[in-house]
Amino acid sequence: MEAPPVTMMPVTGGTINMMEYLLQGSVLDHSLESLLHRLRGLCDNMEPETFLDHEMVFLLKGQQASPFVLRTRRSLDRAGAPWHLRYLGQPEMGDKNRHALVRNCVDIATSENLTDFLMEMGFRMDHEFVAKGHLFRKGIMKIMVYKIFRILVPGNTDSIEALSLSYLVELSVVAPAGQDMVSDDMRNFAEQLKPLVHLEKIDPKRLM
Repeated sequence: MEAPPVTMMPVTGGTINMMEYLLQGSVLDHSLESLLHRLRGLCDNMEPETFLDHEMVFLLKGQQASPFVLRTRRSLDRAGAPWHLRYLGQPEMGDKNRHALVRNCVDIATSENLTDFLMEMGFRMDHEFVAKGHLFRKGIMKIMVYKIFRILVPGNTDSIEALSLSYLVELSVVAPAGQDMVSDDMRNFAEQLKPLVHLEKIDPKRLM
């Protein structure tokens, strides 16, 4: 049965419109330990949290040219942890005085039947991957250093291979709309990670 036509409306986080401020970069495998050593000295938690997550990206094609995208994520190493459903809006790249990419962000914890619910709603899975890495915190800033693994057999998270010889590095803050001063703090923190990694305001459209 075909899904009914969908009208895409802006998504807001309840009464507070939450935004994600983001800087991204990458580091080669052989430089990982040097970067982790630097982060241990700069961040609040000297020993980072580790994570092993399975993420699936779902699309819903409506009347608009671009499909509506939702992301689901579950932990593979924490039994009983809730699934997460995430919506990321279109990035706001125009303001040159803003030092980070900014996009609308909604992240909610859900039950484990999330993917079944999305399929019933007419969503279809576009791709999936496994992310394994380290999580540091500095105040309200979150620094993730992780490697992406391709899933060789659909749905089988034990059958994976590394997508590249590098680790992604993401510096992010989730804050109410209008808190653009956090991008200044992010830039200052990113400067302290040079020359190990150069974190930049990257437009996802440039990667497509």
